[in-house]
Amino acid sequence: MAVDELQAIIQRCQILEEADFKGEDFNLFQVAGQKCLEDGHAAQLLEVIQNEKNKVIIKNMGWNLISPLVRCIFMYKQGDDKREQCLRILDQLAQLCNPKELFLGLLEQIEQTSGEQVCQTVMLLLQPLQTVLLKLQNKKAYSVGLSLAMIMNQLTPLPVPYTKQQIQEDKLGLCQCCNAVVDFAKPFVNEVVKNTEKSSEYNDMELKEELIKFCMKSLKYPLLTAQLEQLEGIEEHPFRHFATEIIVSAVEIITVLFVHHKSKSPHWENQEFADIEQKNSADSLACLSYLIFVQHLGVECFPVVFSPSYLLLRNMTHIEDLFESCLLRMDDNSLLHHYLEFRDFINVPQDLVKIMTLCPMEHMGKKSLNILQLFIDKFDTEGKYTLFRCLLKTSNHAGVEGYIIKNIKDQIHLALTYDNIWFTGHHLISLLDLVLSLPEGAETDLLQNSDRIMASLNLLRYLVIKDCESDNQTGVWTTLGKIEQNFLKPLRVGLNMSKAHYEAEIKNKKENRKEAQSSNTVCSVTVSGEKMPAMTTGMQLQVLHSALFTFDLIESVLARVEELIEVKTKAVMDENS
Repeated sequence: MAVDELQAIIQRCQILEEADFKGEDFNLFQVAGQKCLEDGHAAQLLEVIQNEKNKVIIKNMGWNLISPLVRCIFMYKQGDDKREQCLRILDQLAQLCNPKELFLGLLEQIEQTSGEQVCQTVMLLLQPLQTVLLKLQNKKAYSVGLSLAMIMNQLTPLPVPYTKQQIQEDKLGLCQCCNAVVDFAKPFVNEVVKNTEKSSEYNDMELKEELIKFCMKSLKYPLLTAQLEQLEGIEEHPFRHFATEIIVSAVEIITVLFVHHKSKSPHWENQEFADIEQKNSADSLACLSYLIFVQHLGVECFPVVFSPSYLLLRNMTHIEDLFESCLLRMDDNSLLHHYLEFRDFINVPQDLVKIMTLCPMEHMGKKSLNILQLFIDKFDTEGKYTLFRCLLKTSNHAGVEGYIIKNIKDQIHLALTYDNIWFTGHHLISLLDLVLSLPEGAETDLLQNSDRIMASLNLLRYLVIKDCESDNQTGVWTTLGKIEQNFLKPLRVGLNMSKAHYEAEIKNKKENRKEAQSSNTVCSVTVSGEKMPAMTTGMQLQVLHSALFTFDLIESVLARVEELIEVKTKAVMDENS
């Protein structure tokens, strides 16, 4: 019955000119063709499609059969004759149909698929979609980009297999599908490379741009979260193969993007590239660096003209971007303190401190500081406590220690508001032993340690104001005698010594100023073997006065702390008496 209906429509349309086809004809052809497929008459439908007399009809109407055809293909098992006939129909439609109409039909089918059938549908339609795209004359680059974007958008929600068992099972077919997609893109990558080699004037920037977008998306998903280590028992790791193909196939395009990344004034041939880079490149280029320099995938295709120092400079940004991206995916206070038992979780903040304190690039130092704070925020209270102790002992930098002490103050404030044991009581007292002390007693270089000292004094002032002696939640009043002996008294002595020394230096400079001016004497300073610009006596005096100002600032806060302690202690004594 269905075959007879189809033959009747075909005979009717055979006598019509192409321009005379009506909407009713399209609908009747689709319904009859769908019935043939559903009733198991795929062989008869294939004969109709292959008939030379029906060439014009199939060219205009055949694309309507894509949706029912895909459904029928999935109905039959692998090796079934009817499935093979349906696959031949799909191949014939790719050859005979209007490329523009069939392109839209195939894309619509990919867009409508979901769940477990996503990868199956994509792999089924990749070959006909590639055939159609290669035949397109107008808007080819746009169509290629739209196809790749649609495919990647459909794949992205799928979980990436991680364990050996998951990769071997490939339950949803993602491993196989990813490699099929990169094969799908190869002809278009090869076209760009071939035409660029053939003519230096070749400038199909739109196609290059679309391929860059695809490469960037592939690096972010699935490669950013994929397991890429060699696994025993897996001869060809699917994601390693996919990563290599992405790098090798598009190396010409990716290299352009890599070279210009983060440069001060990138000269893009197309301004759109700059927008792509800014919006999407951080995670993707971090992944690219990891693939090339850690996993050594596609490294033989990477340009060897870059110096090690240049690569280090570029990869520093990628490392931080990747780490920051991972941290931003986590909730605050969600990282358990047990993770600090892993050496990497201690090494990373120490490395961030090194970048903050030693890297000559200011923006890198600031970025590292922001990431360190993110890292701290992710740990639970015990984790923060352990991390603070570690960084206070290992940073060897007053500015970093001052920053950690400010963090400790914030955690104490939270502990007094929302009860926790790690920043109150005996745990806090143990931490305060590290904070409220001078490395070398009264002889400590107060100027060099001023950031740490000011932060410590501000913390102590906060504790004295916030925590009443009768409550003593923090335990600060219990250990006050120790604090005075190990911190406040040596600090007072050190301040008096430092101020006396610098005041004497200022007096000496002023007395010798006339003599220095008459002889044109200047002070020269050498740092790391390089002679720094000479300092005049006036400049030296300015430095000395700046140091005195710092001492005065420390002394004023110290005096306020001592005053608060005295007032509160006296008040308690009066109450007791």
